[in-house]
Amino acid sequence: MGRCRGLHVLWSVFLLSTWLCAASLAELEPARPQTGTLTVSEYIAELDGLASTAQQLAHPEEVPKLLNDIPQVWRIQTAQRTFEVSSEWLRQSLNDWQRKPSPEIQDRIVARLQILRSEAASFQDSPTDVSQKRVLLNGILAGREFQNIHGPTWLDRLKQRALELLIKLLGRVFQSSAIPTISNVVVYGLMVLALLAVAYWMYRTIRNNAGVEPIGPQSLPVSSKGWKLWMNEARRAADGGNWRDAIHLGYWCGISFLEAQELWRPDTARTPREYLRLLPAASEHRETLGALTRTFELVWYGTQEADANAFSETLVQLEKLGCQSN
Repeated sequence: MGRCRGLHVLWSVFLLSTWLCAASLAELEPARPQTGTLTVSEYIAELDGLASTAQQLAHPEEVPKLLNDIPQVWRIQTAQRTFEVSSEWLRQSLNDWQRKPSPEIQDRIVARLQILRSEAASFQDSPTDVSQKRVLLNGILAGREFQNIHGPTWLDRLKQRALELLIKLLGRVFQSSAIPTISNVVVYGLMVLALLAVAYWMYRTIRNNAGVEPIGPQSLPVSSKGWKLWMNEARRAADGGNWRDAIHLGYWCGISFLEAQELWRPDTARTPREYLRLLPAASEHRETLGALTRTFELVWYGTQEADANAFSETLVQLEKLGCQSN
């Protein structure tokens, strides 16, 4: 009988101890995180309340109660979607302040809450109306220049597949023992292509140069044709309205006139500027030939318009040289 009573007492003590432990653990257990969904306005209001509370913190004992009121995650519902914001940073900052209260930590908490509030407020703004821009874009894409734009066709995919197979085949070939032979073939092939490219370039250059109109006579000296013949050709070109050719022929009329006076030795490869440098600075013809050369160069090489006035100026300079047109 006494033994049964002892067992009953021990069982009562065990139950009482278990209840006390559960009660103490219940007191230490933090509040369950909120699982409800907030609107943007409710979320902003909660951030404002937390910022105000954080500014007024004065004693470390206030932190545990504040932590119990903060959910692990804020779930916010907007017009477009639902998103979540973690509060782990806030909990860590409050624990830091509880261990070592300081205004710097409080200011950091408040600043972070204000940033979250600004971001949340942006979700309250009405979405931008892009309907007009979409209509404008659709109108542009409907233009004729965009009609042929499309994704890869079956032919494009076939070409891509063939290229991949070729690359794969070449990879297998170059991995074989035929690499030295193939390398020589590639090198010699590139040399042949380079020679062909140079030959083609020379052919094009010679052909293009052959089609360029020469500035002056190429085989005979300028003075081999008298200056009067040059003058007559220049006037015929002017009568036909070919002012550029008339000025060109008039220039060579002056060169023929001076060359006939043996002011220099004939040379068919000489340029207009070289003719001008052959005259000494004291020559009576240097200034006139300089003006004649400038008119010719501006019309023949430059952008000055060839017209009756430019040809008249050429005739004036020719008369100063001694080429009387009458």
